[in-house]
Amino acid sequence: MQKRMIDFIRALRAAGVRISLAESQDAMFGVDETGVRNADTFKSTMKATLVKNQRDQPIFDTFFPLFFKNNRPPLQNILEQMAEDEQALLRDAMESLMGDLDALRELLGRLLQGREFSDEELQQLGDASGLPQGDEMYMRSWFERRMNRQAGISQLERLLDDMLEELAALGMTEEALAELEEMLRENLQGLSEQISQHVGATLAEQMAEREPRERPDLLDVPLQRLSSGDIEDVRDEVRRLAARLRTRAALRQKRAKSGQFDPRKTIRKNMRYGGVPMEAQFRVRHKKPSLVLICDLSTSMRYAVEFLLTLVYELSDQVRRTHSFIFIHDLVDVSTTLAELPPREAVARIMAENPPGYYSTDLGNSLGSFHKEHMHLIDSRSTVIFFGDGRNNYNDPRLDITQEMQRKGRRLIWFCPEPRRQWGSGDSDMWEYNMYADRVFLVNSLRQLADAVDRILADG
Repeated sequence: MQKRMIDFIRALRAAGVRISLAESQDAMFGVDETGVRNADTFKSTMKATLVKNQRDQPIFDTFFPLFFKNNRPPLQNILEQMAEDEQALLRDAMESLMGDLDALRELLGRLLQGREFSDEELQQLGDASGLPQGDEMYMRSWFERRMNRQAGISQLERLLDDMLEELAALGMTEEALAELEEMLRENLQGLSEQISQHVGATLAEQMAEREPRERPDLLDVPLQRLSSGDIEDVRDEVRRLAARLRTRAALRQKRAKSGQFDPRKTIRKNMRYGGVPMEAQFRVRHKKPSLVLICDLSTSMRYAVEFLLTLVYELSDQVRRTHSFIFIHDLVDVSTTLAELPPREAVARIMAENPPGYYSTDLGNSLGSFHKEHMHLIDSRSTVIFFGDGRNNYNDPRLDITQEMQRKGRRLIWFCPEPRRQWGSGDSDMWEYNMYADRVFLVNSLRQLADAVDRILADG
């Protein structure tokens, strides 16, 4: 049991749960005191000593049954529960489907007799599906599908429908058919769950065998690869970034109150005095930017947009004014929500009120709505920032509106998460939008996002 507990702790660490050596010892001492006979007490002891953060509890609950419970579902022998005449009809139906049954005879017999897969059979199916190469729990569903196909379960589901239709044609009563179908489906689900349990337990054990990988700096993790467990940490990091950027911006404003000394202008101005610097000249003071944000809120961009909006509105005192819009298939003005609530609360409400769906991204249509209702917001002091990948689902990109926005505003900036090598592939219109952008920033991580925002504030 001690070896099993150590493997369990190693698997939790590999899954991202931070567990110190002292906490591992506490778990061992706690189990020595409470014992393992009572499953609930054992689980509570392990969770109390190993889990410190609420967001780690789902990870613990996922791994615990893979190490300490036998979750094999009970299967029932269907043939023993059928009358002789029903068994005869079943044999007739199977014979009529013999052409489709050759490769699935063994599996169908297992289903009717309620026989589980043996450990050796599961091992063979796993080896054939490449399971020994898996070492992360996110691979579980993929390996389950491969093993189900390898075992023939996917094919068997289609065969069962044909067999039930044949039994109905041969005269089996509706009541008997319904009862038979229910038992067959339960046994089939039991075999699928057995495969799922085997995949999960194998992956967990393989995670426990490898050394824990060093966690990368969240600032440099690509935004689309952030796990659900990282998101809350990143939200905290956004607030820390905002504080640092606010300090930088405040220092720039302080230096700019009287302007910075400009030696070139001073020399040129004082040529009349024979080069003697009688009149000092200073650079024009730094001005706070006016921003117009237009953000793609499609599924692949949601977290990135959340972080940008939070970051910009945490820095609202360093911006003259900000108008913010989101779009998927059409434009939505979210400026009022962001102005009335604290940044984090406002962004959470925007995300909840604009959930992802099955509609397609259409920046061209959104630009049409902006041109009709909000074009007056752009003037010679405006910095227009698009945040998106420029993918438009083959719709009209409305480059004419983009060109007009660039012409009316001070500058037009793109924050794009895709590198240039992906521009123009598939439905990407990024090369076309690039023609009317004063600058395109690659924004694929939190660090790049913060650097881009800082550059905008520095060049206010």
